[in-house]
Amino acid sequence: MTHSDSKFDRYRRQIRFAPLGEEGQQKLLNSRVLICGCGALGSVVADTLVRAGVGFLRIVDRDFVDLDNLHRQVLFDERDAAEQLPKAVAASRRLEQVNSSVEIEPVVADVHSGNLRQLAVDVDVLIDGTDNFETRYLLNDFAVANGTPWIFGGCVAMEGQAFAIVPGHTPCLTCIIPKPPPAAAQPTCETAGVLAPIVNVVASLQASEAIKLLSGNCSQLNPAMTFVDLWQNELRQLAVDNARNENCPTCGRHEFPWLEGHLGAAVTQLCGRNSVQISPANDDSIDLPALAKKLSSAGQVTMNPYLVRLVVDEFLFTIFADGRTIVTGTDDPSTARTLQAKYIGG
Repeated sequence: MTHSDSKFDRYRRQIRFAPLGEEGQQKLLNSRVLICGCGALGSVVADTLVRAGVGFLRIVDRDFVDLDNLHRQVLFDERDAAEQLPKAVAASRRLEQVNSSVEIEPVVADVHSGNLRQLAVDVDVLIDGTDNFETRYLLNDFAVANGTPWIFGGCVAMEGQAFAIVPGHTPCLTCIIPKPPPAAAQPTCETAGVLAPIVNVVASLQASEAIKLLSGNCSQLNPAMTFVDLWQNELRQLAVDNARNENCPTCGRHEFPWLEGHLGAAVTQLCGRNSVQISPANDDSIDLPALAKKLSSAGQVTMNPYLVRLVVDEFLFTIFADGRTIVTGTDDPSTARTLQAKYIGG
């Protein structure tokens, strides 16, 4: 095969990068990727990998396009927002125009323990485009249980981080962060804001690690977790290669409670109330005053010693000190989880 072959022609500039070459490009063409979440990070990663020639991309997202997505979610436009298209569908429509030789499979769904095995069984790499730690621990469980690499990423405001996790070779997420940080204590894009440049930087770090993995250049993976603060002009590398723990519940003892459904927020429809209750995976209590302060920029907030209430548009969020949230204004669990992740965190 030569650069003049039609299937290589559009990739000739990246093939000229010697560490990739034709062999690496062929591996990309044969590779399969699952992107969980196609919002800010997921849309940039998907766009990059499709342009790079990854052969198959399954995009899973539970949300639809809104106007306030457009400043940072590069696959969508005003027409998508006006039609309120599911993000997975809108992304697929756009990506098919970018590279028609790539097979795109959009899935409109909430990733959970009951469907992840089916979604991820036939892919080479999982990519984190989510907005909550619960799903990340679920991805970590699946990845370690099946020996599938996955790429962690997250950002808010102008800060972000990324790290490639290769089961058996690197520490897993549980090694580095043994338990999910309390959701209510974490800033979200809705409460702290987010600027597009940090999205592009973190997603590019994720895409770069994915290309290394898929093209057979695993020795070039960054062994450290990268932290970026674009507002303070800081780039830090946190060495985690020694964090791998033989007693880690996940990669040491091979316990997978997230994948088996033993951990994770319990979602219950409240009959006759047009409400959904979301119970946390752990029993950590919430600092209600701190939560009220965090949410004050998102909508109308009231508080008493037992709970915090947030009103945004037609939705009412009632957050209790034990971590439970009741979302009033919908009886759809997927919508409730999306709203909780957007405003409160997860």
